Amino acid sequence: MAARTDDQSVAQRVLEHIERGTTDVGAEVWREPVANYRSEQRLGLELARVFRRVPTPFCPSASLPQPGSYLAREAAGVPLVVVRGADGKVRAFRNACRHRGTQVANGAGCAKSFVCPYHAWTYELDGRLRHVPHEAGFPGLDKKTHGLVPVHAEESLGLIWVTQDTPAIEPDQLPVLLRPEQQLYAATEFEVAANWKILLEGFIEGYHIRFTHPESFFPYGFDNLNLIDLYGRSGRITYPFRRIKKLESVPHGERKVEGLLTYVYHVFPNVLIITLSRHTNVVILEPVSHDRTRQVTYTLTNDAGDEALAAAKHDQDFVGNTGLVEDRAVVASIQRGMQSGANEVFTFGHYESLIVHFHRSLNAVLSV
Repeated sequence: MAARTDDQSVAQRVLEHIERGTTDVGAEVWREPVANYRSEQRLGLELARVFRRVPTPFCPSASLPQPGSYLAREAAGVPLVVVRGADGKVRAFRNACRHRGTQVANGAGCAKSFVCPYHAWTYELDGRLRHVPHEAGFPGLDKKTHGLVPVHAEESLGLIWVTQDTPAIEPDQLPVLLRPEQQLYAATEFEVAANWKILLEGFIEGYHIRFTHPESFFPYGFDNLNLIDLYGRSGRITYPFRRIKKLESVPHGERKVEGLLTYVYHVFPNVLIITLSRHTNVVILEPVSHDRTRQVTYTLTNDAGDEALAAAKHDQDFVGNTGLVEDRAVVASIQRGMQSGANEVFTFGHYESLIVHFHRSLNAVLSV
């Protein structure tokens, strides 16, 4: 697979599709029951058997730039906090004081310790309970057994990964997704009125580009021309721009694809790493209910320095104000359309093969 997924081979595959008027296609048609998008019971199974057992990106490593840096949010419905300790190691904890359960951290920041805002029980960055005000009122309290409850965390490929429950599911073998020189400069969060799977599906197929984005993305791209590459349960879809045709006259080994295509990595189950021309988005889709999803996006430059930052912000303004708004409207319309009862299944064809791969993988993990 590596021989076909490097940038030069990707460029060659795209140019061959352009010449033939073809695209990557899948081997099967998948019919997904609409009930799986409308059921709170099904969502509960997805959270318990998939989200909390699969190693999942929580945030970019760049979110925790120094000792004491922390980030708190809900993942799979569970309040968590990740922190970079004084030793540089990243740790994750269930975000609840061991006294009365108050969350000990909110948002993002930098701290020397976590202090519960209710009664000031104080925890070290490694989770140990350090101080209990008026400790005499808690006879027999063993501080060693009342630290913050840990969650497994690892740092790799430029991301912080958490695994909440055991037995854990083996992680996919993925390429490096983020590089150390990429600067984090924005983080946003909003809710979309759609099931998390509907939102995800819109990111990983290009069959809709011409019709959903006629004046935003399509003038720069192609109608139904994409590459699909698989990495275990995860995958990547490549969206080439029309200007990639200028590589036809460039020797194979000298071809560079920066600014000529968009890579979208789907990191199973609910994370997307989107490498655009001048910036990269880490998109995390957190289910709120069967018909609402919280989209958390971390935005990074593609290179270091002030010029890269200015270019990233310009690039982000175009993408954020056009295509994503159009996508959001479509997925909300799908969610509303399900109420009509017109469809018992959604049919995904040969041009939507990464969606087919996603549903097959999701069903496989749900059955474990």
